[in-house]
Amino acid sequence: MSENQSLMLQEAGQSPEVVATLLEKEKPAFAEIARLFSSARPSVVTTAARGSSDHAATFFKYLFEITCGVPVASIGPSIASVYNAPLHLEGGIHFTVSQSGASPDIVALQDAAKKGGATTIAVVNVTDSPLANQADIVLGLNAGAEKSVAATKSFIASVAALTGVTAAIGSKADLQAALEKLPAALAATSGIDTAAAEEVLFSAASLYTGGRGTAFAIALEAALKAKETAGLHAEAFSLAELMHGPMRLVQPGFPIVGFVPEDAAFDNNVKALDRLQKLGATTVPFSTKPLAGVNLQVPTTGNGLVDPLVSLLVYYRLIESVTRRKGFDPDKPANLLKVTETV
Repeated sequence: MSENQSLMLQEAGQSPEVVATLLEKEKPAFAEIARLFSSARPSVVTTAARGSSDHAATFFKYLFEITCGVPVASIGPSIASVYNAPLHLEGGIHFTVSQSGASPDIVALQDAAKKGGATTIAVVNVTDSPLANQADIVLGLNAGAEKSVAATKSFIASVAALTGVTAAIGSKADLQAALEKLPAALAATSGIDTAAAEEVLFSAASLYTGGRGTAFAIALEAALKAKETAGLHAEAFSLAELMHGPMRLVQPGFPIVGFVPEDAAFDNNVKALDRLQKLGATTVPFSTKPLAGVNLQVPTTGNGLVDPLVSLLVYYRLIESVTRRKGFDPDKPANLLKVTETV
């Protein structure tokens, strides 16, 4: 790695190895969680997380509901840490997603879920953290130390881990095949030219990010990274929701970053971007197919539900470049710390 590279860029580039290691080392945990679901057969699954980890939980929500048909509900950590409300989760399964496993609010929520009758699963990078120590099952991210404030490899690992959970529970051969191809697809993003997209974002005062299904979760993460690294105001929407009130703000040149995988929503997403282009928007679509606009074509895992994660690695490199060009340090965003301990 070049000494001139930011930690954010270096750590994002470690994602292929991290995912490969995670998928191999955590096979026993995937099997244990699959057995748990087979015996418990919960009618609903709950999650808790903050920041980027909550976007990983949102990815899981869409993937699990689409693949397994079981609703996934997010519980706000303050329900336990501030409002001290008891939870009634008898026979439930609760996932907490965290890089550090240290924030008191998510630890409190996990404790409340356990007291309420749920089996708790910590999806966490620091496996000797308070969160991991109190969980019934630990699914380690195996991402190693992440020094940049902006989470990259730990986010990609969180999504990969939760995708592995979904594949194991649903016994989905196609999803498992996509997971096996994921490290290679991530590695194949190296060298993708983002210069044209960089010009769009560097010149922007504000932008939208959009997607549907699992891609909406990636749009949420992309908007957060624009804000926390580049100081660029960004809002994430479902591309369906963007067709409603938010469209009022679309003026000539307004940037819209779209995550458009080849899944069941592909045709509708393309129509949405076409409509936005006709309003004058400058669209930056990430897709495995060539699309109109400032297109970034990415490798595929063979599964449109997983491919948005491949697009995200390209976006991480893009927004890191925009950040440095703006004169900011992507590793040390103003006002932020690596571990945020909220209550």
